[in-house]
Amino acid sequence: MIRDRWMRLPPLVRVIVPGALLLGLGAWGFVAVLDEVLDNDIIEAADQPLIEWLVDNRVAWLTTVMTAITETFGPVVLPILILIGCTFWVRRTRAWRDPLLLAGSMVMATATSMLVKAIVARARPEEGFQSVPGYETSYSFPSGHTSGAATLVLVTAYLLWRGRSSVRAALWWTFGSALLIALVGGTRLYLGYHFLSDVLAGACVGVMVLGLVVAADRWLDLRRAQLGPRAEPASYD
Repeated sequence: MIRDRWMRLPPLVRVIVPGALLLGLGAWGFVAVLDEVLDNDIIEAADQPLIEWLVDNRVAWLTTVMTAITETFGPVVLPILILIGCTFWVRRTRAWRDPLLLAGSMVMATATSMLVKAIVARARPEEGFQSVPGYETSYSFPSGHTSGAATLVLVTAYLLWRGRSSVRAALWWTFGSALLIALVGGTRLYLGYHFLSDVLAGACVGVMVLGLVVAADRWLDLRRAQLGPRAEPASYD
């Protein structure tokens, strides 16, 4: 019954719904975290104790590792890696669409994070908590490193998975993506540059951007099927 109703919907609706659900989920999480921050509620109440505990338990070798990870996903190294990766992707596949979707998603995540930072204008943790005091000068909410990492791994995972459509592969991609996002976000907390709520909000930005990419990608498939001279209408079930 549900499947029959789903298949009676216009193709454009069936194309857009999965991406819209992801966008809505990410937006709901982002607004929930932001509300907690603005109201000084539960999540923000955990921010300060957590960062104090991490600072008190830092060890030299782990700080070195965490610094290397956070620099890799920073605004200098990560764009270079993405450019190299997208160039290799184009040369390998002789196709522009997926690399452009990935590059576009990273630009969108960065622009969204910068805009929200300027609007919310939340100060970073005190310089005494930062591994290199004064190294980070922008606003704190959301974490740009986390939003960038989340967008990169989630969008890349989707673009690689959608050609296989395997449930097992999707589960593995989701698990691996969550681990990497947690690792990058964890470095921002450990090094004292962000609060937990900043990191959670950054992850939500990545989910929102993923939703937009999924919707755009499926819409492009639908358009290609409709415009193809011998192509049958795309079936999104």
